[in-house]
Amino acid sequence: MTFRPGSRALLALSLGAALTAGCSSIREHQGYLVDEQLVAAIQPGVDNKESVAGTLGRPSFTGQFDREQRDWYYVSRQTRAAAFTMPRPHTQTVLHVRFDDAGNVQSVQRTGVELAVNVQPDSRETPTLGRDRSLLQELFGNIGAVGQRGQSAPTADNPG
Repeated sequence: MTFRPGSRALLALSLGAALTAGCSSIREHQGYLVDEQLVAAIQPGVDNKESVAGTLGRPSFTGQFDREQRDWYYVSRQTRAAAFTMPRPHTQTVLHVRFDDAGNVQSVQRTGVELAVNVQPDSRETPTLGRDRSLLQELFGNIGAVGQRGQSAPTADNPG
């Protein structure tokens, strides 16, 4: 097989481009797009929930343990990943707007990537209550036990 001089250069160039593209960093943005001028416009004691929603939009999420939703969070994250790896946070901004009972802005706090935590789940089994049954026992264990004539459903008084 013979190659023309130009085809070797083209082959080397395409091979180099493929290797470079496969190892390049993948960047992705997730969440709220932070506009510094709009964030700076939110003033404690001046703004309320309506003005914050009009300026910044609805929050990424609100506080989960407060029925009055006094805590609003705007989350913005930039991630990077090489090919075939998990993305890691590069930059992160969490804007926490806290409201008082009347709905006025009480405070505006900003945190960064220092609070991002990489959670590694435990590979051990979680203990559960109940019997240890095999897959076949789970699949076929109720055959003949459900819907028999003359038997009522188990209750607290009559466990069966």
